[in-house]
Amino acid sequence: MGVYNVHERRFDVPAEKLGELIDSWSTDHDRLWPSDLWPPTRFDRPLGIGADGGHGPIRYTVTDYTAGRSVRCRFTGPRGVDGFHEFTVHREGDAATLRHILAMNPHGPAKLTWPLVFRWLHDALLEDCLDRAERELTGTVRRPASWSRYVRLLRRIATRLPSATPSGSR
Repeated sequence: MGVYNVHERRFDVPAEKLGELIDSWSTDHDRLWPSDLWPPTRFDRPLGIGADGGHGPIRYTVTDYTAGRSVRCRFTGPRGVDGFHEFTVHREGDAATLRHILAMNPHGPAKLTWPLVFRWLHDALLEDCLDRAERELTGTVRRPASWSRYVRLLRRIATRLPSATPSGSR
């Protein structure tokens, strides 16, 4: 894979608590995705294998789902993005790690849009996602993520585009 991007955070909670966050993804009571700041994830049916959806211009299909443990999605759009992203829970004694992996081979337009635009937005979104998980599990965030100037600029530009309006602001 040309791109292998990992975001993870360890929590002093049982793995089952992290699994509950994954299971809530894209529901009306989503406790994982920071939809107050970013476009919400929506699927055409409940989270499970075969569910189609995405967030903003990013489209994907659920290819693997193990309740309380993991979910993997294969990208279906935008054009030029071939690969997957996944959330997984990793038990570490009485604690656990929530990990997000994006693995893809960009081609065509994505060879430019990934490094210039989507990588920066993706990284900011995933850190916000981990902050959301931490807040849900502990009631606070020890070191909240902050958006770079470039991410704030990209979001301002996106709000002027009719098809990709980000939610929230900082």
